[in-house]
Amino acid sequence: MSTETKETTRRSKRVLWLSIFGGAFLLIGAAYTAYWASVLRYRQSTDDAYVNGNVVQITPQISGTVVSIGADDTQFVKAGQPLVRLDQADAKVALDQAEAQLAKTVREVRTMFATSAQLRAAVAIRESDLAIAQKDLARRERLANSGAISTEELQHARDAERGAEAGLMSAKQQLNANQARVDGTTLENHPDVRNASAVVRNAYLTYSRTTLPAPVSGFVARRAVQLGQRVGPGAPLMSVVPLDQVWVDANFKEPQLANMRVGQPVTLTADLYGNGFRYHGKVVGFGAGTGSAFALLPAQNATGNWIKIVQRVPVRVALDPKELAEHPLQVGLSMKVEVSVRDGGGERLPQLAQNAPAYSTDVFHSVDEAADTRVQEIIAANDFAAAAPKVGIAKAAAGKVASLN
Repeated sequence: MSTETKETTRRSKRVLWLSIFGGAFLLIGAAYTAYWASVLRYRQSTDDAYVNGNVVQITPQISGTVVSIGADDTQFVKAGQPLVRLDQADAKVALDQAEAQLAKTVREVRTMFATSAQLRAAVAIRESDLAIAQKDLARRERLANSGAISTEELQHARDAERGAEAGLMSAKQQLNANQARVDGTTLENHPDVRNASAVVRNAYLTYSRTTLPAPVSGFVARRAVQLGQRVGPGAPLMSVVPLDQVWVDANFKEPQLANMRVGQPVTLTADLYGNGFRYHGKVVGFGAGTGSAFALLPAQNATGNWIKIVQRVPVRVALDPKELAEHPLQVGLSMKVEVSVRDGGGERLPQLAQNAPAYSTDVFHSVDEAADTRVQEIIAANDFAAAAPKVGIAKAAAGKVASLN
């Protein structure tokens, strides 16, 4: 084969390979363009995302000395489980005094009601005395006209009638004065009993607050309290983190937010588990400002030397509870977030007011019920006229009351 023929063959192969590579490049470019137009353009992603959650601080409502600590860092606690106990001696003395005063007040109010009945009987007696005195006076006036009795005896009869009338008026005034203290009331709703009951409730609440329960179930973190420590109201003792209620705060750049809306689906991966597991969630809200706007030292750009920096806005993402239970996360972990913005309809910042409370706990409700139970038991124990039907008025809560003693 001649040299010219070889050169022509070599040139033909080069053109063929260039055509193949060029066609493949164009095919890949077309495929990527189609993929971008149909998929990638509707996805916004960031790796500037972190797990966040509620950090519930345990703080006392009264002053006291710590005598018991029920949990330590990293331990799981259930809602209502005692975490810290304070010395109960002073609170117990105050509660005993308040209960004794309530019992005394109940007996005093019972005496008021009994006195009213006694005073009504006294009024009836005075009315009878007045009627007798009036009849005696009338009889003596008739006899005086005939000269059968002396003028002095007639005068004594008139004095007796006036004395009986004054005695009746005095008895009525005493009855009215006592009746004004009990009119329109019963033993339980009498103002004195209600005031003494309020003192008992306050003392009981103070006594119950010597035990600090866990408001929610979660893991203990940042324990700062020590045995024997004197603590005051509001002092942070420890924190409880409910890891079943965590969410992700993803910080997206400004241009990425144009088509992002509440409710859009989100796919997430955690560095903790790698790409082997993907979380699914949805966008539930947007931050009211950029991260720099709420920083401790906000940026001040009103200077001569200014460089524009693209800002980031935190976007809250709620996670699927089932996936979160299977693969638990901890506060502060890094996440990679990808939001599908294909459905970009609706308002970007919808004003959706929430009527129900976002978070609530009922571990403190039993204390109020137990305080009311203790008050009712004291009233029933000192109301002997109704003691039989009232003695077991609240046995259902007796266990809670006894547990605090």
